[in-house]
Amino acid sequence: MSKLLFIVVGARPNFIKIAPIIKELDMRKTNYQIIHTGQHYDKLMSDIFFEDLKIPEPDINLNVKSTYHGQQIAKMISMFEILCYKNKPNCVMVIGDVNSTLAAAFVASKINGIKLVHVESGERSYDKAMPEEINRVITDHLSDYLFCTGNTASHNLSKEGIDKDKIHIVGNTMIDNLINHLQVIKNYVTNQTRPYIIVTLHRASNTDDLERLKEILQAIQTISTYIHIVFPIHPRTAKKIEQFKLQKYLDNVEVRTPMSCLKFLSYVNGAKVVLTDSGGLQIEAAFLNVPCITMRYNTEHINTISQNVNILVGSNREQIYEAISEKLITKNKTKYKDPLFDGQASKRMVKILGENNLI
Repeated sequence: MSKLLFIVVGARPNFIKIAPIIKELDMRKTNYQIIHTGQHYDKLMSDIFFEDLKIPEPDINLNVKSTYHGQQIAKMISMFEILCYKNKPNCVMVIGDVNSTLAAAFVASKINGIKLVHVESGERSYDKAMPEEINRVITDHLSDYLFCTGNTASHNLSKEGIDKDKIHIVGNTMIDNLINHLQVIKNYVTNQTRPYIIVTLHRASNTDDLERLKEILQAIQTISTYIHIVFPIHPRTAKKIEQFKLQKYLDNVEVRTPMSCLKFLSYVNGAKVVLTDSGGLQIEAAFLNVPCITMRYNTEHINTISQNVNILVGSNREQIYEAISEKLITKNKTKYKDPLFDGQASKRMVKILGENNLI
């Protein structure tokens, strides 16, 4: 049996990013185990993604669930450490920037003999108020192999003094996933008979602040008077809207439960504009050539801004309204360009793992 690889996931973006990696690993008959921390545990935020993308069921689920950041990370560290000592993986792969990523990275870096691989290294928003920024920076500095989506991420790591021999530019596995399912996405019937925009909203900085959330919802209410809005709502966002008694702003909005990955991407593909505070969706929208308005004051995906397929508006009601109005008229003037949007990121990644005797 070949050496054991642990693939640690915990949240919806992780599931999407590992799907094409798993496909490549299976082609090589790799010995791996999927460790699900249980950070996202709702069926609509977890199980449905495994089913939709045909990812094998996790070998182990730590069932940590939601709590305060520190408590959640501490539970993950404690449980994952025992797992590593018991199963003795040769290599631990972590994905992106969620709490599960940081916890597993901490454990792997402390145990001699385990190599740590970070997928989607070097992404930076330079906003330490974002929990994800803390997670990604620390994980990068602990990792032995850093897989970057492009030159900007690689440059960020070099500026921070990380050994260039650890850095590998491979591309984006989210794009691999999108390309692998592109025909399914394009052929899916959404049953939308009128033009629409699609909204996602989940970041604590937007949802947990009453005034910010109210401002965003007021913008959505105004926009809904002249174009249909489809809003697959994150469970915690729904709770906050109910807690703050802001439901009235969504009276004219098609509020949906979270969608499966491929169904959601089909809605994105058919939308006139995407309004979001997500990170990965900025890239997916760019690939699909759908204008994106991002409700943040910074982004780790700066190339989408420089190529004018994405606009940062924060939580400002007027800026959201104006940006949506502009993009509905102008669309994206040029198609987003990235030479690594070729669907081969996972293949390059697994090749490097094999060449370095990690799998």
